[in-house]
Amino acid sequence: MESEHTGHRRNGWTFLTNHARVLIAIARDPGIRLRDIAVDCGLTERTVQAIVTDLQADGYLTRTRDGRRNRYVVAPGARFRHPAEAGHEIAGLLAYLAGPLSTQPTVPTGEVRAGEMRAGDVRNDTPDDSEPRAAV
Repeated sequence: MESEHTGHRRNGWTFLTNHARVLIAIARDPGIRLRDIAVDCGLTERTVQAIVTDLQADGYLTRTRDGRRNRYVVAPGARFRHPAEAGHEIAGLLAYLAGPLSTQPTVPTGEVRAGEMRAGDVRNDTPDDSEPRAAV
């Protein structure tokens, strides 16, 4: 028996945009490489680079150099772009999908102790690889 939620449906759409997925990946790991984001999100590196550029240009994140790597800081007060959600900050979505944004002071590279975080880091309460993940 087919219900309104099953049966023959158009496949391929998802609830989150590529921009949201890239921002969530950065919120989870502010030191993540673009190639790792591309793999995680199923995108090309060039697409991820363009999305990061969009997110920077619109004030959703900032990029700084940390040696040979980039480090990103998500702007917690940034608001959604679409008029239907324009009154809401993205921090709520990021906290739900990536963990709350930390506001702790930045610690120089190599001086982060176990359990501590840098500014822009996100606490990740998601299960590790040994625990099953719920589908979203």
